[in-house]
Amino acid sequence: MDKLTIISGALFLAADISAMVSLAMPDWIVSDIGGDTRLGLLWTCETLHNRPQVCYTPSLGGAWLVTLGCVLLGCGCVTVTIIFLALSHCRLNLNVMTYARWAGFTAMVLFCLAAVVFPMGFHVEEIGGEPYQLPNSFQVGYSYIFFVLALWMTVVSELFAGKVCLPHF
Repeated sequence: MDKLTIISGALFLAADISAMVSLAMPDWIVSDIGGDTRLGLLWTCETLHNRPQVCYTPSLGGAWLVTLGCVLLGCGCVTVTIIFLALSHCRLNLNVMTYARWAGFTAMVLFCLAAVVFPMGFHVEEIGGEPYQLPNSFQVGYSYIFFVLALWMTVVSELFAGKVCLPHF
């Protein structure tokens, strides 16, 4: 296993962890107007006027449901990519690098699709915005930033996996 494959595997692992952390936290969209509101794909938490925090599973609309599906499928593809990269290291004479590259590419496409579709859901009742227009009282939170970080790490990992950075003579 060469150094680029090791770097690719480490970046894919970091991307997978970052994407899973972004799903676990309810901080995709946050607001502190009238209390503390934290909207996520799996959890939504609200604190109204110093009352105890209430967390519940939101009923996702179409855009956020598609986003959740893309992120979950993307995490699965990244996990499969990591397994294929590890198998290529075992010297079992398996030619799995091609499959690893395709699984990583699929994860990258799914994460990009999720990043494009997610802002379409800003029209939900809790936010009250328009697609791709977040109201001034709301902002993106840490979970979304972790997700975008996972997206970029997946892109860079795919470049390393494909050895695009090396000149071909």
